[in-house]
Amino acid sequence: MRTRVRGWRWRRNPLRRRSDMVEAWTALVVSVLLFVGAPLAGALAGWWAHDEARALAVAQGAARHRVRAEVVGRTPDRLPSVQGGRDHSYRAEVRWTDPATGTHTVNALVPAGTRHGDTVAVWFDARGRAVPPPPGEAQIWQHTVTIGTCATGGAVAVVLLANAVVRRVSTGHRLGEWEREWARTEPEWTRRRA
Repeated sequence: MRTRVRGWRWRRNPLRRRSDMVEAWTALVVSVLLFVGAPLAGALAGWWAHDEARALAVAQGAARHRVRAEVVGRTPDRLPSVQGGRDHSYRAEVRWTDPATGTHTVNALVPAGTRHGDTVAVWFDARGRAVPPPPGEAQIWQHTVTIGTCATGGAVAVVLLANAVVRRVSTGHRLGEWEREWARTEPEWTRRRA
């Protein structure tokens, strides 16, 4: 029957080595960093990413304006097949009238399924170029979760890599300690002279 002694590295005993204490403290620090530090790092990175993405969306919303335009150009007869059932947008010629500057025609991205004569929302920057709409709430949260997850994963990888290095060095020290102690003890056991 095998018995396991818990916490032996923390108790004083003649078999405990300095490297055992280093490993015990390292295990404690690694546990705290994995279960508290890494999620905290992910949450802070996600919070920062959310603030940055929201500020970008507000800035783009202020710099861009939306216009209701009529599709006047040719639209594709067949849409390209898209995996996952996501919508696909394509370029088509659109026309709209601005009371101050008159009628404008430009090539812009329109949603899939748009036909000639349909009215669509098109976004323009200050120079009059057709641009994508500013990021919405779903895109902001997607960015937040992605950055938070990557930061958590990166923190976990760094902690585990550091743990592997400490364990490797600790094992080397432990083997050195055993070697020195065996050099002192071996002559007594084998009756050989040192």
